[in-house]
Amino acid sequence: MEPYHIPVMVREVLSDLLLRPEGSYIDCTLGEGGHAEAILNGSPQGRLLGVDLDPQALEAARERLKGQLDRATLVQGNFAHLEELACQQGFAPADGMLFDLGLSSLQLESAERGFSFRREARLDMRFDPDQETTAYEVVNGYPERSLRDIISGLGEEPRARRVAQAIVRDRPIETTTELANVVLRALGRGPRGRTHPATRTFQALRMAVNKELDNLQTGLEKAIGLLGVGGRLVVISYHSLEDRIVKNTMRREASGCICPSGMPECVCGHTAAIRLVRRRVAKPSREEVASNRRSRSARLRVAEGI
Repeated sequence: MEPYHIPVMVREVLSDLLLRPEGSYIDCTLGEGGHAEAILNGSPQGRLLGVDLDPQALEAARERLKGQLDRATLVQGNFAHLEELACQQGFAPADGMLFDLGLSSLQLESAERGFSFRREARLDMRFDPDQETTAYEVVNGYPERSLRDIISGLGEEPRARRVAQAIVRDRPIETTTELANVVLRALGRGPRGRTHPATRTFQALRMAVNKELDNLQTGLEKAIGLLGVGGRLVVISYHSLEDRIVKNTMRREASGCICPSGMPECVCGHTAAIRLVRRRVAKPSREEVASNRRSRSARLRVAEGI
């Protein structure tokens, strides 16, 4: 199998991880193994734990890394359970950890997964095919107000009420293209060249189905707790909600007291666990964006264990 996915900001990831020849690394979003392969190549005696919820992604990564599986341990799991997974596999503490929060080409281009409105498929959108909730159940079972809140809050769709009303009115909706057409009729096409009007709705449903923001918050906290002294945490996010969680979590964990302003003395007992490596977010180069359009919204942040 030839891997589809071109990993984003590889040069920056390898530089910021400060790879050691015999380091211990965790790729918390293994995907098809592009970043993992680069990490293993950059740490010739190092070892890597790769975690992903998606069994198809794990299969692709296993094929890509087949010459290095003596140094790579690949497991299916949710990075919200990162502490348990790392301890089970002997990767605590870690010299470096990576989160790449983007969807892979494998997921987007697999028609049966129902992630994309560009391919006809039953509404699904699960990273883990064994979990119960699917996009079909959310679209056809949730009340209008819940749908509106999901589409507004997670998709940042300003016309979420109109979309939710159209979904409820047109139920049952079976497939990705049916849903895309419902949204298109509700919102219109918009200016030529803009993104499809269903993009934000699909993003919101995927995030709701997989509880992405809750898992990200928990996973980041677990990762920070697993960092060894001098170990690096690198996170690549792709939209504002993810990046806000990453930024706020890193800032909080890089602070001493986190009591509300105005408190006469500290009562929280919080101590800094990391330091911020750079204050400003890093973005892909123009050359990378030109060669890999999916990198255009990537935002990279780095912290170091203390």
